[in-house]
Amino acid sequence: MKQRIEYGYARGFSKDKEAAIQLSALQEAKILRENIFVDQAGEKEKLKKLTNNLQAGDLLVIKSLSQLGYTCNEILNEWTTITNTMGAHIRVLDMNLVDTSVKRKTISDSFVTELVLQIMTFVAQQERDHIRQRQAEGIAYARAQGRHLGRPRIPKPINFNYMYDQWRAGVISAEEAMAKMSLKRSTFERFVKERKEELKRGIEKAS
Repeated sequence: MKQRIEYGYARGFSKDKEAAIQLSALQEAKILRENIFVDQAGEKEKLKKLTNNLQAGDLLVIKSLSQLGYTCNEILNEWTTITNTMGAHIRVLDMNLVDTSVKRKTISDSFVTELVLQIMTFVAQQERDHIRQRQAEGIAYARAQGRHLGRPRIPKPINFNYMYDQWRAGVISAEEAMAKMSLKRSTFERFVKERKEELKRGIEKAS
């Protein structure tokens, strides 16, 4: 009889520490590190690789249902594929009742397990939807307040206008100008556009 292999799966959704917390929980559950697959946010490549390794009777351990997907349908489809189609088992660490490797004594026990699965899957999606909504509202509020979002903008070099004039006059090339100011092409082009607009406004004001 084939010996059961126990696997673990973790995936971060918004912060790196989420995957680290899941990884710690899986190791506490005695899952060997070499049998733990970890995806980054928005990825499922390692999950696909993991399911390809799963065989009937094997066990997949996850910290919460949300690791299997972003929506109710995605979670339930992944669950059904692993447990019904592949014949493997799933244990959810945050939900002691949800462990398909444990034989239920009665039909009602199995029914309760399925019911809890449905409810918690719905809750997982609702929680994710609320997080996305709060993020969208926060971004909209920040923009309304005129705050810049994303990476801090690189300040324009003090000598940019001089280097710009040298470049426009053909004294130096764009590559030389970028190298002297340690600018990437995208940043250089943005500053060039801003400088052209400044000069245009100056001409219009003078006329």
